[in-house]
Amino acid sequence: MSQPPPSAPSAAEVRERLEAFRARRGYVLPHQGAMAAALPALQDIYPLVYKTLTLDPHHLSEFEREFVWLALLTAAEEAIGTHHIHLFFQTGGTDRLAEAAFRLVAWARGVETYQFLEKHWQPYFPVPGPRPAYIAGKSALLAQFPELPHELAHLALLAAYASRDQHWALEVELEDCYANGVSEYKIAEALSLVLWPCGMNRFLEASGAWLKVLRSGKVTPSAPFQAWADTPGQDGFELAPRTPTAPQD
Repeated sequence: MSQPPPSAPSAAEVRERLEAFRARRGYVLPHQGAMAAALPALQDIYPLVYKTLTLDPHHLSEFEREFVWLALLTAAEEAIGTHHIHLFFQTGGTDRLAEAAFRLVAWARGVETYQFLEKHWQPYFPVPGPRPAYIAGKSALLAQFPELPHELAHLALLAAYASRDQHWALEVELEDCYANGVSEYKIAEALSLVLWPCGMNRFLEASGAWLKVLRSGKVTPSAPFQAWADTPGQDGFELAPRTPTAPQD
């Protein structure tokens, strides 16, 4: 048994922290116990980060946010987020709209077919081409759900692609977002939700795909996003290659 450091919370404090979280949110998850016992400072800032990222109003309406969450959690196979199912229905979701979200995720899972065609077989199947075929297939899917705003379908697909590192599809979808006037601010918020279930690197990589689209000349960003695109040196810390050293005798 490890000995707790002097600054560690007592058993009573751990129990108090966990019950305080339960009273605030209505449930407790295991990582709360790990933080309460060993990383109380992290647990102290956790509610603020969670609230800012997932609960506070930004650019998406409450229902838009929960629709994106439903698609995102399904795409990422994060079954633990059942409180978002509750919020989906609480904010106006229906079984019919849930079906639309699931069909979009199923579509997202199969989109690598078009990536394969573009990379390897496009000369053999030039008509209509992988990207127009992607847009046509998505449009046919959405025609079955006239009650779903197309902007919201775009946002759900972006989150699904980001969660699964499907950067080709993410780029194609972003181009289509600009072609259809989807709000850049809603795009940013939808992609940022990936941070919570999938980690910072998924958001980072999705932002990198977005940056590539902004710099491609295929879209016309607004001034703030053009400023982002024009900023040089966004490749992170560049580490010079190391020269192997000779083994010592």
